[in-house]
Amino acid sequence: MSDGFALALQKALRTSLLADGEVVALVSTRVYDEPPQNVVYPYIRFGSIVPDTYDTDGSTSANVAFTLECYSRTTGRVQASQIAEAVRAALHRNEAAVVPTGFGVVELICEQYFVDRDDSVGRGYTARVLFSAIMETA
Repeated sequence: MSDGFALALQKALRTSLLADGEVVALVSTRVYDEPPQNVVYPYIRFGSIVPDTYDTDGSTSANVAFTLECYSRTTGRVQASQIAEAVRAALHRNEAAVVPTGFGVVELICEQYFVDRDDSVGRGYTARVLFSAIMETA
């Protein structure tokens, strides 16, 4: 069975992020679906991935909304903001860099990002970078 829109996009996004020098300089290879128990900070985690599929003249397409979460444990929001900006720069309008198996990416847009204090751990910030992608079957 082939991957659907969400999983194929997630795999392609991870590959693209790990090929980007600025992202790797900030988080190394720490781009996770689910981080390990003793995770090293900073890192990027896939948040929600929501495909809204539709049929058009015999082909299937989807609008896929997704979030990338950027975790930092430094004092202040600087590092989380830098990671969010690197993620945005690596992916926004860079459809050619994201190549999901079995699908094409027609459009890839960073809608917004925001940085919040992470009070659950007492120190650190989390940036959430929201994207939308229009995908079609290959």
